[in-house]
Amino acid sequence: MRTKVAIIGAGPAGLLLGQLLHTYGIDNIILERQTAEYVLGRIRAGLLEEGTVKLLDEVGVGGRAHHEGLVHNGIELAFGGARHRIDMKGLTGKTVMIYGQTEVTLDLMNARKAAGLSTVYQAADVRPYDFDTDRPRLTYVKDGITHEIDCDFIAGCDGFHGISRASVKPGAIEEFERVYPFGWLGILSETPPVSHELIYNNHERGFALCTMRSTHRSRYYLQCSLDDHVDNWPDERFWDELKRRLDPKAASDLITGPSIEKSIAPLRSYVAEPMRFGRMFLAGDAAHIVPPTGAKGLNLAASDAHYLAGAFREYYDEQSSAGIDHYSTTALSRAWKAVRFSWWMTSMLHKFPDTGTFGARIQVAELDYVCRSKAAMTSLAENYTGLPF
Repeated sequence: MRTKVAIIGAGPAGLLLGQLLHTYGIDNIILERQTAEYVLGRIRAGLLEEGTVKLLDEVGVGGRAHHEGLVHNGIELAFGGARHRIDMKGLTGKTVMIYGQTEVTLDLMNARKAAGLSTVYQAADVRPYDFDTDRPRLTYVKDGITHEIDCDFIAGCDGFHGISRASVKPGAIEEFERVYPFGWLGILSETPPVSHELIYNNHERGFALCTMRSTHRSRYYLQCSLDDHVDNWPDERFWDELKRRLDPKAASDLITGPSIEKSIAPLRSYVAEPMRFGRMFLAGDAAHIVPPTGAKGLNLAASDAHYLAGAFREYYDEQSSAGIDHYSTTALSRAWKAVRFSWWMTSMLHKFPDTGTFGARIQVAELDYVCRSKAAMTSLAENYTGLPF
């Protein structure tokens, strides 16, 4: 089998890259080790920057997002028992959209299927070879039979634990990582959101976030210990603790109900450099991870797909390697800014083991400054709504 671009991973990065390449007339195939149902069953965040929405529109899958997504003009920061609104649209002219990552994935899957493009699910033991030459190839096992794909390029969109980055020689890659000393306990419930915009809460008992998936489905998070377990958090305990961390009005307005999903996620910041290894390129979580505080993970995957698809288009249409030569530098520049912003939001809002009374006052001073300074509010809004691609 032969294709121009072989994509490893059918998450948002791989699927969006595949659709962009199809739009540009570039043949591609996607290999995914899980089933399509498993991929769609993964609960992920869903806050889209305007740039991400424009990319979905470019590949013809933005219709449902525009119809069902919730456009937000601002966010609220809560500390000291009060909430303070950041008017992102007023400050930057830009908004964000709440639309679940699962829905983005489904829309991209459906578009790929409608276009008759090839996706191999349950592709076991995927292995990239010879990507440091001009004849890269992949092998995979399907139904007990080993298959081989010859290609021009390989795109590693297979996540933090995928084979793409793991196939790179250790001396060729540099990794930067910060693991945070806490996790997020999250629940999903069929209840109306406590507010029409997100509330980020800094509290002495720990961080809390109030967000949503729709006007009738809410998503709430509590900072928790890394060694905690969801079995320790029956619904009643979760709701009681959430109310303790909210401002009085939010606590009073909160509508509770049975959880339909509950999980604990660790937080880390991670970057791998470079993102190009000969004719193999990393994109999305395979190259970088950010804590969800800044809502950047899915959006970084989208910008990587944008840069990489543009580079391949330039290579095939203009016979120029400039785009692929600069892909890593360009993508990493935006990724590091998102890593910085996510680290800053996390540091300002969470209780750390060494925070103490001094650190707590510094956090409140920082939050107070952000909420009173137009320059600081603009900086937050500029990063939150998304830096230009």
